[in-house]
Order: sequence, then structure tokens, then C-alpha cells
Amino acid sequence: MKFGVYQVSRRGGREKNEDRMGYCYTRDAVMFALADGMGGHPEGEVAAQIALQTVASMFQRDAKPMLGDVVRFLEDAVLVAHQQLLRYGADKGLTDTPRTTIVVCVLQRGNAHWAHCGDSRLYMLRGKELVARTRDHSYSELQEALGRQPTGAERFNRNVLFTCLGSPGKPMVDITGPIPLQPGDRMMLCSDGLWSVLSDVTIAEQLSARVISDAVPELVEQALRMGGARSDNVTALAVEWEGEDEPEEAMDSISTQGMDDTGFASTIQGAAAEGHEMDEAEIERSVREIQEAIRRAGKKHA
Repeated sequence: MKFGVYQVSRRGGREKNEDRMGYCYTRDAVMFALADGMGGHPEGEVAAQIALQTVASMFQRDAKPMLGDVVRFLEDAVLVAHQQLLRYGADKGLTDTPRTTIVVCVLQRGNAHWAHCGDSRLYMLRGKELVARTRDHSYSELQEALGRQPTGAERFNRNVLFTCLGSPGKPMVDITGPIPLQPGDRMMLCSDGLWSVLSDVTIAEQLSARVISDAVPELVEQALRMGGARSDNVTALAVEWEGEDEPEEAMDSISTQGMDDTGFASTIQGAAAEGHEMDEAEIERSVREIQEAIRRAGKKHA
């Protein structure tokens, strides 16, 4: 398995950067993730880090060296991350729980799967064509999907999210895939600090026109310039798929050919908060709790 990757995050005009991103991989699978801690709630940067650390811990546990069921993994990982935020808030006695958006992408067996909750986005390009983009869990995207034009208060609240990780209710998680990959396909995960000021057309044009190590920082700098002094945090992580085969070495590519069955590498490091590291027993307990809650909900609606 071979892929190129480039990531960058800038604070913009905010007091702190509440975005987090990273990737991890085994010989046969790779996972990319980005989370944007939500302002207006406590410890947004902690929420984003807990979410990423949770999905990375579960990927490390389950990818041996690939995931048995990618869709189930994505469902469980995002919901366990949500559960960890609720647990963190309860343990600290917070009156409001830290919250975050998240987008997670897994590449395995020549296919892409991704999951998202909130308005952190994934863009997928093939050549110059934008072949896929996640749809935000916001009222503006909902109205657009329904073919309605927002009016009055709806227009004012157009970018308000109706789901995220850490909120009291069960989060809405959209999962896409499998999408067969072709060499040269590019995917970019980004926070709303980037897409809110750059159009989809601009993002697609620039991401397809240059190598990702040039295109991604230029997109981020352009978003910061357009955002001005009050720019949001701007974060982007892009990957170019080069295939399952191992052609001649490319300087900026990652090849997993030399890894064994237990090999694991990650740029997602460190626990988000003391006492909230996840071992295998904690993961198993969280997954069981989620599955039991799903079964109970199913019985109520039967």
C-alpha cells in the first residue's frame, strides 16, 4: 500500500487552535481523521483530541493488519468517541460537555470509506473532477437537500449544526463507501475554517492543479487571507492514493511494504486529558455499551 500525505493547521485569528488532525496506518490499512472542537462549549481542543485519540486507539486494536468490517469500525469508533466526551464531562463535573465535529476516512483493499458528524468535510477528487463531498449536518445543507430557500431566522441560523459529538443526544453519523480507488485519487479532510471562505470550485481546482504538498498550504493561506483578522482555525489533511502495488519509490510517499502483521504507525499522539487513555478493556466496554443501547432502541421500535 502506498500513499502521499500532507497536513497543516493554523490558528488564524482565534486565541487558540481547537482543530486536531492526524493519521495512522498498518501494512494493509490507513486511517485519516480530523476534528474541530466547537466554540461556545468548554475545552473544544480537548474534545477534538479525545475524539482523535479514541478512533486511533480503536484502529490500532482492530486493524490486524486490516479491519474486518470497515463500516462497523467507523460506526463504533465515532460513537465511542462521543461516549468518551460524555464520560470526560461527567468525570470533571462540567455543566456543559466539550463538543467536536469529526471526519474519519479509511483506505483499505483499494477502497475508501468515510464517516462524519458535524461540518468538518471530506473532498474526493479524480483528476479535475470533484466526485464526492460530505454534506454538513447543518440547517443550510438540510434546506438545500430539501430544495428550500431559507427565510427569516432560518437564514440567520443557516450554519448552526444539529448534531455533533459530545451533545446530550445520540449523534448522527453518516457513512459513505466503499468507493473504489484509482491511482492518483485525492482526498482532503478540512475544518470549516477552510471551506467556509473558499468555494468547492476553488478547492477542487487548486487541489487538482498541483502536488498536494503545494496545493494544501496554498489553500490554507488563501483561507486565512480571506478570513482576515477574525479568521477561524484552518486545518487540512490531504492524501493521494498511489495503489496497492509497490512501484518505484517516490520521495514524498509512504509505503507500507516493509511492515509486518503487527506494525503500526501514527501521528495521533498523546492522551487528551490525564486519566482518559483508552486500553483494550475500556474499548471493549464502550463498544458493548453502545451495542446494548442500539439493541434496546431496536426493541422499543419493534
